[in-house]
Amino acid sequence: MKIIFPLLALLGGFAVAVQAQINGGLGKKIGAIEGSFVSFLIGTLALFFLVLFFGKGNILAVQSVPKWQLIGGLLGAFYVTVMILVVPKIGVAPTLVAVIAGQIIIGAIIDHFGLFGGVKISIDFKKIAAIVLLFVSLYLYNYK
Repeated sequence: MKIIFPLLALLGGFAVAVQAQINGGLGKKIGAIEGSFVSFLIGTLALFFLVLFFGKGNILAVQSVPKWQLIGGLLGAFYVTVMILVVPKIGVAPTLVAVIAGQIIIGAIIDHFGLFGGVKISIDFKKIAAIVLLFVSLYLYNYK
């Protein structure tokens, strides 16, 4: 049963790659910010109906969360806008290599310091080597 979570993450990665290409094309047709808006509007509508029909939480409890926890939507909007701008210029795979490198680097920093209430997981030599290899892969993928 533990395999379900890595498989879901893999499917999430597939979705991000497909979304990048779709949103890149949308942004080329209607504009980057407009494409981000349309993407988020459709996603918001989908989530509205999911909450309406399947939600089991308490959306009104959002008033009690620390305000910094509400910036996730802004970060998502930034991410989608960046993808819309970058994918048409360099393609999906090189963009995602850079995104993954950024995620791993900031993820390692967040884990190392236990930021945002996370568990502390120290950065060691193997993790640093993995980050260096990510940069090597980014270089190899982008430059001929």
